[in-house]
Amino acid sequence: MADNLPSEFDVVVIGTGLPESIIASACSRSGQRVLHVDSRSYYGGNWASFSFSGLLSWIKENQEKTDVREDGEDWRKLILKTEEAISLNKQDNTIQHVEDVCYACQDLAEDVKEAGALPKLPAFEASDTREAAQESEKESLPVQSQSLGTENCEISPESVTCNDPESMTERKDAEMTSERENLCDAASDQSALETGKTENVSTAEAAALKPKKITYTQIVKEGRRFNIDLISKLLYSQGLLIDLLTKSNVSRYAEFKNVTRILAFQEGRVEQVPCSRADVFNSKQLTMVEKRMLMKFLTFCLDYEQHPEEYQDYKERKFSEYLKTQKLTSNLQHFILHSISMVSEADSGTIDGLKATKHFLQCLGRYGNTPFLFPLYGQGEIPQCFCRCKALIDHFGQRISANYFVVEDSYLSEKTCTNVCYRQISRAVLITDQSVLKTDSDQQISILTVPPVERGQPAVRIIELCSSTMTCMRNTYLVHFTCSSTKTAKEDLEPVVQKLFSLNAETERESENGGGLEKPRVLWAVYFNMRDSSGIDRNSYDTLPSNVYVCSGPDCALGNDYAVKQAETLFQEMFPKEEFCPPPPNPEDIIYDGDGTQPEDPGFSSSSNAKTEPSPEESSDGDSCKVSEEHHEE
Repeated sequence: MADNLPSEFDVVVIGTGLPESIIASACSRSGQRVLHVDSRSYYGGNWASFSFSGLLSWIKENQEKTDVREDGEDWRKLILKTEEAISLNKQDNTIQHVEDVCYACQDLAEDVKEAGALPKLPAFEASDTREAAQESEKESLPVQSQSLGTENCEISPESVTCNDPESMTERKDAEMTSERENLCDAASDQSALETGKTENVSTAEAAALKPKKITYTQIVKEGRRFNIDLISKLLYSQGLLIDLLTKSNVSRYAEFKNVTRILAFQEGRVEQVPCSRADVFNSKQLTMVEKRMLMKFLTFCLDYEQHPEEYQDYKERKFSEYLKTQKLTSNLQHFILHSISMVSEADSGTIDGLKATKHFLQCLGRYGNTPFLFPLYGQGEIPQCFCRCKALIDHFGQRISANYFVVEDSYLSEKTCTNVCYRQISRAVLITDQSVLKTDSDQQISILTVPPVERGQPAVRIIELCSSTMTCMRNTYLVHFTCSSTKTAKEDLEPVVQKLFSLNAETERESENGGGLEKPRVLWAVYFNMRDSSGIDRNSYDTLPSNVYVCSGPDCALGNDYAVKQAETLFQEMFPKEEFCPPPPNPEDIIYDGDGTQPEDPGFSSSSNAKTEPSPEESSDGDSCKVSEEHHEE
């Protein structure tokens, strides 16, 4: 296929993570000729999502890393005398200390396979990998079904601006099929219970009420129902990524779920944090005096810039110290610090904390009762919304010229990165059998911050996903743990896992302090460290040509602002006169969703700041939404 590829492009983008995909889309939208390539066997780099079998292959690949031999020197013949070659890494070194543990009953037979697994694709075959990945549950291809080192993607203006008319229809069909299968499974379970009734009625009833154990075999068979993100993030309902999605009309390619709960961990208990005015006054955790205190402080945070005298003496001090001066109980200080502002207790200053609290409050009520959205099928959907693969190309013998090169950091050689100091992110992903805070609904999407036990340790952010997010099978939850690394991921995170979950799935549920509070069981877990290459000065890279730009991998923050800012900055450096990701040129192509009704006012907005927001388009399950652009009539 290389013979059919043009030899000249305006921009070559190497890597398919979020910032690279945004840049490729922006360049293509502005009329540049773009070649978008990636040597990995999957899309998204460290922003990728995997099915369960795909993740197992990814784990194996990272646990069995071997030295990659250099190819022959044939490529050097293509280098002109006036040019200098910059070699790229052939092996991804951004993932370390990978360890997976199975706690569920390991009754796996050798011939058990993922139900409906996609067939292996022939090497170098032309294929739209996004469409292939969305077949039969719309998830990523398993790693073992692709040839390593051969996938490259050409991105043209047409591939970015043209919509796939059947994409969402196929997804809804898959969801309906999934629901029918779930109903059949439930009916089969009920039939089995009825058939197995004996004279001992009390025993049969007890067996029916007892939660059904989930085995490792079931997880493998239902592996296509999992979409497991390598990096765990949420979208603020008012933020740079949402603005970019709506402005560029890329939002038509994705659907989102509202995060339904913000949780807190205090005194060994998990409890729900009140967010809106209604939540505050309905809360049973707060006294009436605390409710008034909290409302007064949050109202102040909305326009804190207008009252600098209130915090002038604490500008250079920590936000946690400032909160102690505000006549707030320790309970309220904990909620504000860890569950509303979500800033570091040890490092964040007062201005950072006030700014984060204001942003949290401004995001309330736009699409739901919390400030956050989660993309259906996982975070890995977002890069693919900006760029869709069109072909696989080989890597033999063709010289390609371009004015600009955008390279994801992991591709740079050790020589180029000699003076670069990287941070690390500790990650864990669990499959559990129950929610960390059980309620009447089993379809909750929750975020929880566990504060550090000792000074100097990082807080741990936990995002718990239910099956309606299309990231895990029925009757399970997918739980993501994230923190800045101090040791290996397992050393950093396993103590927090043990506080919240039982690691022995084969014994009776543990109770805390004899109070009958059952811990959910962990069925399977993986721990790994991921490189954080954000915030690195360009001058730290050795001998980098002026027309080569570097994108970082995911950072440790909850949102995606850094990736969006980086993409826009690099684009403007290359094309200062072009608009970044402009809307489609034909206004008739823009689809405005929503029925014009107003979402519930969270109760904190002042009249001067209030905006008319469109309500999200409700899908058949009642709580998924399309992110749409605001439309105001003049």
